[in-house]
Amino acid sequence: MNIKSLLSLPFAKYVTYKNNKWKNNAVKIQNDLMLKLIHTAEHTIFGKEHGFEKISNYIDFKNSVPVRDYEKIKSYIQQIIDGKESVTWPGRPIYFCKTSGTTSGPKYIPISKESMPNYIIAARDAILSYIAESGNTSIVNGKMIFLQGSPKLTKTGNILTGRLSGIVAHHVPAYLNKNRLPSYNTNCIEDWESKLQSIIEETLPERMSLISGIPPWVQMYFEKIQARTGKVIKDIFPHFNLFIYGGVNYEPYRKTFENLIGRKVDEIELYPASEGFIAYQDSQKEEGMLLCVNHGIFYEFVPVSEFFMDNPKRISLANVEIGVNYIV
Repeated sequence: MNIKSLLSLPFAKYVTYKNNKWKNNAVKIQNDLMLKLIHTAEHTIFGKEHGFEKISNYIDFKNSVPVRDYEKIKSYIQQIIDGKESVTWPGRPIYFCKTSGTTSGPKYIPISKESMPNYIIAARDAILSYIAESGNTSIVNGKMIFLQGSPKLTKTGNILTGRLSGIVAHHVPAYLNKNRLPSYNTNCIEDWESKLQSIIEETLPERMSLISGIPPWVQMYFEKIQARTGKVIKDIFPHFNLFIYGGVNYEPYRKTFENLIGRKVDEIELYPASEGFIAYQDSQKEEGMLLCVNHGIFYEFVPVSEFFMDNPKRISLANVEIGVNYIV
């Protein structure tokens, strides 16, 4: 057992203990966060137009800020692109996260320097929750692969722009970079087939312990390895015991993955979005994910049954009911 493995369990338990404090006080944390965000943004263009200085509670917020889709806030994004300061948040965003969006083209979601760490902290805490609960520290001894978009960034209105996974790649903590694959050069390959071949070349000789990515990408990676070696994944990577995924429903892929791997492995589901890191699975013992209430996002919930109404009912976390499906 190396020093990283030795220290990971007490650190994981410490972080999980701290997180339990906000888990058990979620409604208050959300209310406090809403007021903090409103106060911080009250002198922005958006804040002034929506009377942020007069908002003192959630009812005020609902009355001042209507529910809108991307098309109806696009004019604010365009102002940021055009170079204006303090449009939706003080100063200028450090990134635009580009997503495949609407019929009128891609969406550009601003990411501020204050919000960027929350993506990393939530992903880290998902792994630490797993270590704290399972006691499995072996994953930190092996190599970890993150199948993701290219970290090459372009510029939109002089703001660095890319896919979320490519942006996050620039902020992976140093203590993970030593164990992380693929290499930066391989990650920058744009053609997926060529990139996949390069990833296979880099990972086949390694002691892989953690593999992460959206299921269809990882399935292709496993299938290419199996076609090349004639072996199931457990025989190639015997130390692989944790799969982290997100982006799509995993259930349609589960049986295929078990056949490709040759055995079951532990899994962690993540819910990262361009707008922020929404939730992560914090236990292997029960289904569901932990809502990230302390990670810079104030959530509202609209019942699915009302989503397409002109004026749908919206509620805060305080009034969410178990068993009701909501749009977040």
